[in-house]
Amino acid sequence: MVGESIRPSTAEHTGDRPDQRDEELMQALVTAGALVALSDGQLKVVEREELLNFVEQQGFVSTISRHEIAEAFDNCARQLEGQNSANVIVDALRPLAGLSLASVVVRVADRVAVADGIIQPGELRALKLIRLVLKTLGPADHPRYLQPRDPRSRQRFAKPTLSLKQLHSESRA
Repeated sequence: MVGESIRPSTAEHTGDRPDQRDEELMQALVTAGALVALSDGQLKVVEREELLNFVEQQGFVSTISRHEIAEAFDNCARQLEGQNSANVIVDALRPLAGLSLASVVVRVADRVAVADGIIQPGELRALKLIRLVLKTLGPADHPRYLQPRDPRSRQRFAKPTLSLKQLHSESRA
C-alpha cells in the first residue's frame, strides 16, 4: 500500500511469543551496538543514545521499554568486557542469522559506529564481524551442537574463550 511504513516482521522468527521474539531481537540489537561502541576502546554516551533512540523510533521491540533496553545495553557492555565475549556475541546474534531481521541489527550497528562522527578501525572490524556472524552462523553451528559422540574426545571440542580485548589486540597484530 502507498504511504504505509514497512517494518521487518518478527513473524519469520522462531520464537513462540511476541515478547520472546522482541527479547531475542533486543538482545541482538544491544549486543551489536555494545560491541561496536566498545570496539574503539571507549563506550561513549552518544553511541548508547543513538541505539536507544533508533530502536525506540523504529518500534522494533514494542513490548520492551526504553529503560529495559538501556539496562540490557549496559549489562551487555559489561559482559563483552569479560572473558567470554565471543560467546556473548554468538549467543545473541545466532537466533537472527539468515533472517531479514539481521539487516535491522546491522543497521543499528552502523548507526552506533557513526554516532560520534568518527568511524574507528576497531568499529569497522566489529561491523565486519557482525555481518559475518549474521550471514553465516546458523543454529547447527553453535558449540553445543558440535559435541562429539565419543565422550573421550570432548577435550578437543572445548568451548573457545575470547575476550573483546583479545579480539582487539589480535586485529592490530
